[in-house]
Amino acid sequence: MTTAKNAARAATESPAFRTIARIGYIVLGIVHIVIGFIAISVATGGAGEADQGGAMEAIRSTPLGVFLLWAIAIGLAALAVWQVAQAFLERNPDTRKKWGYRVKYIGTAVAYLAIAFTALVYALGGSSDSSQSSQTLSARLMSTPGGIFLLVLIGLIVFAIGAAFVVRGFTRAFEKHLDLPTGVARKGIVTFGIVGYVAKGIAVAVAGALFVVAAVTHDPQTAGGLDAALHTLAGLPFGPIILWVVAAGLIIYGVFCFARARYARM
Repeated sequence: MTTAKNAARAATESPAFRTIARIGYIVLGIVHIVIGFIAISVATGGAGEADQGGAMEAIRSTPLGVFLLWAIAIGLAALAVWQVAQAFLERNPDTRKKWGYRVKYIGTAVAYLAIAFTALVYALGGSSDSSQSSQTLSARLMSTPGGIFLLVLIGLIVFAIGAAFVVRGFTRAFEKHLDLPTGVARKGIVTFGIVGYVAKGIAVAVAGALFVVAAVTHDPQTAGGLDAALHTLAGLPFGPIILWVVAAGLIIYGVFCFARARYARM
């Protein structure tokens, strides 16, 4: 453990590594902005996959797409390593809180690595379908003993993550991880953070709920990840308006990530 802590400390003290990790926040923002614009297209009746795969496909089609995909993969991989390092260096005197923070750091690292891997797949000329992957996972779990329970558990965990984003937004808990400027700039960044976290939380929570619905109805086609969640929102009463709001929130979250790259405590 001491060796791991020393390695984690060395990584966090490296100026070059910090710079790459901050770039990770920038590319994370780009991904969310692209997903937000795809979601707006869905809200207006257009086509597109409003998820990581759809965002990577849209990015790859731009003139510097492959370069940007490599930047996303490297930046988010560095950001994931940073989160793991924070887990090793966590020193909260309350044991329960310390392990709670460690779980959060590791979970965030896994999420960043998943996006980085998707970017790498597209950078190398491949493709992926997160909706199909979610449906395949659901079908496989349903065919195994205890699979329904596991699928419900996955759904509840994803829903809880979404709820945590909403709470983090409303309580402005993200502020304690930022060294914000004063005045109007601070107010603007905090507002973007609140709106962005709440919007992302809603989208993630709906995705989690769809896993539970898939388990209850024994229909793996219901579980489709973020894209299915946004399409579900579009199908609700006043759905296009709701989806517009969530999509705008995802774009705002992306812009907030740009500010996070500058002001995150690293």
